[in-house]
Amino acid sequence: MPRSLYSAALTEPGTDQVAIIGASGALGFGLALRLARTGVPVAIGSRDGGRAAETAERARELVPDGSFTAHENASAVRAAGVTGIVILSVPFRNQSETLAELKDALSPGQLLIDATVPLAAAVSGKATRMLGVWQGSAAQQALEMAPEGVAVVSALHTVSAASLRDLDEQLDQDVLVCGDSRAEKRRAASLIERIEGLRCVDCGKLEMARTTESLTALLIAVNARYKTHAGISLTGLPEQLWQ
Repeated sequence: MPRSLYSAALTEPGTDQVAIIGASGALGFGLALRLARTGVPVAIGSRDGGRAAETAERARELVPDGSFTAHENASAVRAAGVTGIVILSVPFRNQSETLAELKDALSPGQLLIDATVPLAAAVSGKATRMLGVWQGSAAQQALEMAPEGVAVVSALHTVSAASLRDLDEQLDQDVLVCGDSRAEKRRAASLIERIEGLRCVDCGKLEMARTTESLTALLIAVNARYKTHAGISLTGLPEQLWQ
């Protein structure tokens, strides 16, 4: 799969850490490992500082050269810097509460990449079913709850958490990115595409997240049937995805 070439021309993430809220979970931990391996400092956030410390220690064992710091969630967001990137990777049942707790920590100029999926499993239902969200999608709910001036981009819903955690596995997946600002989508993609084998595809406005989020439920069903870690790969796209 040809990878997008635009990200190399963009400004690389600076010295500020990338905050991952929910880094002790499957997807968040895999992202922390993969990003740290590319040289991105990672602020690991958890509701419990002790759990964050345990997660950071596990990450250091797997990526000894990586830079990991452990924080409670609000501290992790502040560690990302006033113009930094925060990845929200929590179960849907925790999204609203987490964002409410982060209201005073998030600051204008920051980018929130929301990877939340409203699966029915959040209310003891099936992981292959979706919950209805009044705002339309989990990402739109995040936008409604985020402080003014904090950009929200939806991404990473179709990336296999198991594949991310297995550092010996070569990735070859597309990341579907939705957002109302093209500049912020490019900003998110410039970070995500540092992970070898991930290519970001612009899927339009944030309202399209209701579709991309639902693909998680589809992939859960497919992966359960075939006992694999399938992702998404789009064909027929031009080599230059972002002009």
